[in-house]
Amino acid sequence: MNPAPPVAVPAHAPLVHVLRDGMVESVHHGSVVVLAPDGSTLFQAGDVDAACYPRSAAKPVQAAAMARLGLSLPPELLALTAASHSGEPFHLEGAQRVLAASGSTEDDLGNPADLPFDPVERDRWIAAGRPARKLAHNCSGKHASMLLTARENGWPTEDYLDPDHPLQRGIAATVEELTGQRIAHVAADGCGAPLFAVSLRGLATAVGRIARAPGGSPEAAVARAARAHPEMVAGTRRDATALMRAVPGLIAKDGFEAVQVAALPDGTAVAVKIADGTDRARLPVTVAALALAGVPREALAPFTDPRFAVVDALADPRGPVPVH
Repeated sequence: MNPAPPVAVPAHAPLVHVLRDGMVESVHHGSVVVLAPDGSTLFQAGDVDAACYPRSAAKPVQAAAMARLGLSLPPELLALTAASHSGEPFHLEGAQRVLAASGSTEDDLGNPADLPFDPVERDRWIAAGRPARKLAHNCSGKHASMLLTARENGWPTEDYLDPDHPLQRGIAATVEELTGQRIAHVAADGCGAPLFAVSLRGLATAVGRIARAPGGSPEAAVARAARAHPEMVAGTRRDATALMRAVPGLIAKDGFEAVQVAALPDGTAVAVKIADGTDRARLPVTVAALALAGVPREALAPFTDPRFAVVDALADPRGPVPVH
């Protein structure tokens, strides 16, 4: 087990140029790492070894931890466990099914009430005068599964978000095992769940291990569920879902503050963090990293945008990705 990554201001590097009529108008800094299946570094830029908050990009790891602790759900609901869902009707119905399995209600969820994350769904709710609900929060699937995992183990549920709760201690242990490093810091995520700071390298390591996990393992169950039900992991209008549909066997998860992970079936994995926390540079860097990981350029073409140019060091040596 490696020591915890240092808690310091990350030394991010310029990754993306925003172009207007061929001239650089803005620059996004960040950090990115691409790991081979054996853990060796295929590419890195910025500071991939400083501690960072993975935000919702950690959800596949949290889902794997709950599966290790006995969580047993149909694949579509296990995918929802690892989700930052859009709040589409099938997401809410799925979270309700998980709650019902544990004998819990929406009131038992520890996440705050919210409107759906997806702007189309949110506008529909507002137009209909519907109030914010805990079930509509993008993390409700994870929280419902946390309640179910706690009940299946006979643990109390009132304090299931306490970092000292057996559930959260079990999740922390899995985070450390899969990342291969000690947790650097513990905070509260936006949904109220414990948030474990690790490095981008550790985060990529963990997701790569989930992607290549042997059949029959809890980690493999999570990977298989995400691949089979990418719409549950994000939503029908989300780029993470579209990436998983476009690249066979890929698992991908985005998070607030512009964090992204993705991993191929052989365990090749990428992790991205954009320094300013805004989202527009996240996908261009992820696409460039996946190209360096060997994803066919044709599969990535729908995700390119001529307004954004990655820096030369991150560019695919095979040349620009063709835009359809």
